[in-house]
Amino acid sequence: MQEENLDLILSQYDITVTNIRNECNKGKKAVWWIKTLNGDKILKKHSCSAQTLEFILAAVEHLANNKVKLPKIIKTKQNTKYIKGTSCCYVLSEAISGVTPNGDKPRELKIVVEQLANFHSASKNFVPPSDCKIRTHLGLQKEEFEYQMTKLKGFYDAEQSKANHSEFGQIILSAFPYFHKRMQLAIAEHGKSGYDIWVEEDKNTNCLCHQDFTAGNLILTKSKEIFVLDIDSIAIDLPTRDLRKFLNKVMKRLGSWDLNLTKQILQWYNSTNPLEPWKWQVLKETITFPHLFVGIMSKYYEGREASWTEDSYVKRLKSMIKVEASIDPILQNFERIIPS
Repeated sequence: MQEENLDLILSQYDITVTNIRNECNKGKKAVWWIKTLNGDKILKKHSCSAQTLEFILAAVEHLANNKVKLPKIIKTKQNTKYIKGTSCCYVLSEAISGVTPNGDKPRELKIVVEQLANFHSASKNFVPPSDCKIRTHLGLQKEEFEYQMTKLKGFYDAEQSKANHSEFGQIILSAFPYFHKRMQLAIAEHGKSGYDIWVEEDKNTNCLCHQDFTAGNLILTKSKEIFVLDIDSIAIDLPTRDLRKFLNKVMKRLGSWDLNLTKQILQWYNSTNPLEPWKWQVLKETITFPHLFVGIMSKYYEGREASWTEDSYVKRLKSMIKVEASIDPILQNFERIIPS
């Protein structure tokens, strides 16, 4: 983005800019630190439509009204919450000063889990604006699983038909049958997990999922307040979507699933946002599906990471297989570890 355009955008705010630092720029998305006479600000470039951004900003307002700490959105001189560009939108917010909680420390991991539970609890009864584009995954879990399973089976079949196989391909030929069974098992669990019943119930409450709720997206301030950052991907769905993603990231960092830690995380969550016992079966359904394996296999065959070498892909594939395969004791003992 050219600097004169950035200056034009910032001129629409009642601020005096003293310095601008580009934090990251991925073309469609970008972040700038803006130093002003009245403290630091964050300018974000959003690739979504204005209608989708209306949904996101309404979700921010709802969460803030229910005591979730979020960076305050700064309005323009025209009293709007964002600036509409040619094919993107820009939002200015307050920068939050503090530290990232250390998810490797049990005490701080507990804080993160409790904040996730609080986020879900506070999001209930969200009413999207009538003129926004609603982002939702609610009711689509089985279709998502079936789509991914069909896609990966196609990659596997194509790999089988090759005369020669890369190291990645050789591993896939060996590992895929196990993970294909896991995908089938997750889909089979769908009919008995109570997912559809919960979806009907949640249509009246509109729970919001962050979709990337990690320690890295939280800030602990000097006054011991926790702020939630980067909710650009927020969507309506069951809270198990966030729980599954959170658990996968924790266990991926550890290198394998930990039964006792899984049990502790679920208890921490349930103490702040209690779920009826039967709803935990929906979590079992979604962690049965091998999302980490699906992710790395899809990236490889779709060529989504052009900068990664074959060795990089192989290393990540082996790591994901190790983590995914270690979940079996969790699934076998699931009824024993869920909150009662």
